[in-house]
Amino acid sequence: MNNSELHKIYLPFPEKGDRAVWVYIPNHNDGEKLPVIYMTDGQNLFEKNISSDGCWYAEKAVENEFVQTGKACAIVGIDNGNEWRDNELTPSAVGPVIMPESMDNYTKPEGEVFDDFLMNTVIPYVEQNFSVRTDKRGRAICGSSSGGLQAFFAGMEHSDSFSFVGAFSPAFLLYSRDSWSKYLMSKIREDMPYLYIYTGSGDELEEQIFESVEMIYDLLPEVFYPYDKMNEVILFENSHNEKAWAEIFPDFLHTFINL
Repeated sequence: MNNSELHKIYLPFPEKGDRAVWVYIPNHNDGEKLPVIYMTDGQNLFEKNISSDGCWYAEKAVENEFVQTGKACAIVGIDNGNEWRDNELTPSAVGPVIMPESMDNYTKPEGEVFDDFLMNTVIPYVEQNFSVRTDKRGRAICGSSSGGLQAFFAGMEHSDSFSFVGAFSPAFLLYSRDSWSKYLMSKIREDMPYLYIYTGSGDELEEQIFESVEMIYDLLPEVFYPYDKMNEVILFENSHNEKAWAEIFPDFLHTFINL
């Protein structure tokens, strides 16, 4: 039996130097390959590195899941780029970015660069150096806010690589319905990932996100996304913060490793 470990490694992010990546490997049997969730905003995931924004307590969620079901999961968290975060987690491929009055910081969407870092640097390194699964069923992608948007984008772009997408309070509102319709129609294939889309409605920003989540959830059947792979979770009282995402993460984790 191998004991749980939290590793902090640094990998080269395009044009911005090394980026911290956290790899949490829970207790597991020798030789066991663990399913893995790749996540944005790594600074906020682990108790050892609690940020000013709060914490998801991802290790505790994994530990509690193991106690309840005997199943465990690795977590890989990619630190955000601080002042570059919003641009890094906003892809340009979906369409022109619509700027809500409350958001004036999306000047150069470059989610494709983050996506390249995830797919061609982070995942290969993790799979070569840690005891994790390398098949589609054993991989999930998850994030919140702009990170939820980026996770959704990764799931659509790489439906052959991820079986589950956790889009928590995703920033779908940055694009028009028409842009989303055209983009999604171009991406639907057989065996699309399971979508776990969460939103609250407890503050002004989350109310706006709630409306855009409802728009996407209505749109998905129109672009022939499979009904059995769509799950919308709404907690109306929850606001746009780490506390809310920490509350919903254990259910996403449980769904991923048990469905």
